[in-house]
Amino acid sequence: MKKYIIYIVLLALGLFLGWLLFGGNTAPTETAHKHDVATETNQMWTCSMHPQIMQPEAGDCPICGMDLIPAASSEEGLLADEFKLSKNAMALANIQVSIVGKGISNANSGTVLSGKITENENETATMPAHFNGRVEKLFVNSLGERVKKGQAVAQIYSPELIAAQQELITAYTLKESQPQLYKAVKNKFKNWMIHGAQLTEVEQTGHVKNSFTIYSHVAGVVTEIAINEGSHIMDGKPIFKVSNLHSVWANFDVYENQISQFKEGQDIVITTNAYSDKEFKGKVDFIDPILDSKTRTVNLRVVLNNKNDLFKPGMFVEGKIKRIDSSTKKEVLSIAASAVLWTGKRSVVYLKTNPNEPVFEMREITVGKQIGENYLVLEGLNNGDEIVTNGTFTVDAAAQLQGKKSMMNKKGGKVMTGHEGHMDMKTNTSDTKKPLNKNERIAVSKEFQDQLNVVFNTYIELKNALAIDNTQNLKKQSKHLLTDLGKVDMKLLKSKNAHQHWMPLEKELKATANLISNTDDIKVQRTYFKNLSSNMAIALEVFGIHEKVYHLYCPMSDNNKGAYWLSKEEKVVNPYFGGAMLTCGEVKKVIE
Repeated sequence: MKKYIIYIVLLALGLFLGWLLFGGNTAPTETAHKHDVATETNQMWTCSMHPQIMQPEAGDCPICGMDLIPAASSEEGLLADEFKLSKNAMALANIQVSIVGKGISNANSGTVLSGKITENENETATMPAHFNGRVEKLFVNSLGERVKKGQAVAQIYSPELIAAQQELITAYTLKESQPQLYKAVKNKFKNWMIHGAQLTEVEQTGHVKNSFTIYSHVAGVVTEIAINEGSHIMDGKPIFKVSNLHSVWANFDVYENQISQFKEGQDIVITTNAYSDKEFKGKVDFIDPILDSKTRTVNLRVVLNNKNDLFKPGMFVEGKIKRIDSSTKKEVLSIAASAVLWTGKRSVVYLKTNPNEPVFEMREITVGKQIGENYLVLEGLNNGDEIVTNGTFTVDAAAQLQGKKSMMNKKGGKVMTGHEGHMDMKTNTSDTKKPLNKNERIAVSKEFQDQLNVVFNTYIELKNALAIDNTQNLKKQSKHLLTDLGKVDMKLLKSKNAHQHWMPLEKELKATANLISNTDDIKVQRTYFKNLSSNMAIALEVFGIHEKVYHLYCPMSDNNKGAYWLSKEEKVVNPYFGGAMLTCGEVKKVIE
């Protein structure tokens, strides 16, 4: 009995000590919970496809309807004009950066020209026919063959030569009494480039030859053959051409807006895929003074030493010439045109200021001429700077939302991005077919809406081709889409706000359509189509086309990440799976 009493006392004592030791921790636990709640309350949420969207709570993106994700909000150690994007947003929005001075598109080393190797026309010669006849045998019959002087070229039958031989035989018998006649007949054969043993044989035997062998009086590599066996030759017409390939020409096409950058005597570096590890130096030998009115180009020529036979006529080459600012005599950098944002006279780019983190700041620059897909940079950037070259408008939108310097806000501070006007247009999940509020739309002319409608109709054709896995028609429609986008007249947009909305959308639509047209991989095309649909939806929401458009969504598309597309009808025809899952999806909203 005493043992039970002792056990009860010990148990009670243990409970009492436990309460003393651990009971007081309740308050801190509650405090920690409250801290977690506060942390969650301060968490901002963004859209993976539209990182400019920032909301204080989870939900759907007001632009595309996708689920919002947590956004990175820490700005520890950032300077006043710097801002940071989440790595997830960087990846999903396909934001890419490039180092100024690396790669062809950002090369500071100069303009890159495309060209072709041709024979040096100053070192070419033609072997012509000197009489009329028919080719019985042709001894030079392949391009690239080396021909020496005195080498047999062809065996020719000629009625003209047969008659002349009769004269020669007669004159030969009379040469003692009529030497002038004999000399005149011999000169006739000499003018035909026939002499030597063949004539001696005719004179001594008195027999007429039915055909004569002609011999080359030029030497070199055969670059052109104008005849074949059985064909007729005519006096003065070429039989073949040869070239001395110890030197060749590299001919480059220079566009009209590039002409001022080049002059004769300028250094140029030649490269070719045939010798990827070698560079060949030369100088600009000639710039054609006449512009080709069809191609809007002039020919730039470089003479290259080819004693080692490295260059073959027809070979493609690239020539790189350093760009020089004529006013300062300094080398000029160039950057991809996609990196530059314009607003009036200002040009801005986004500089990546931290090599290890997605931290950016706006930088104003001064640009010069546009050369192809590049702009010359006169001021504002240095060799080695890292700048945004893809997704620039997305980065600019993030800068505006975080109150940093941006394209439209030179001094920083909170501004409207244009998408904030749509923030109150949240999709009602209980009524997924609720039309958008037309009052949120930017007023534009009906003519602009009609042009946008043409673009949308081509998008539908592209979508239909994707739904039936027709890759070739898809590429064709993407090219039509580029053409239709080029016909949209921005002069019809009278307000500054309309311009600010359309310009980034047009750029993204063109870029994505171009990507679709340049690949045959339907999986890759569907990835690009997702981005194309997102930007097309924004364009229709912002400007309208006076037509009902269905915005559909399939949660299983894009490896279960979900994807949207547009349709003219409520019926679901999924472009992301083709015949495999045509009916996967539902209408999320109606754009009217």
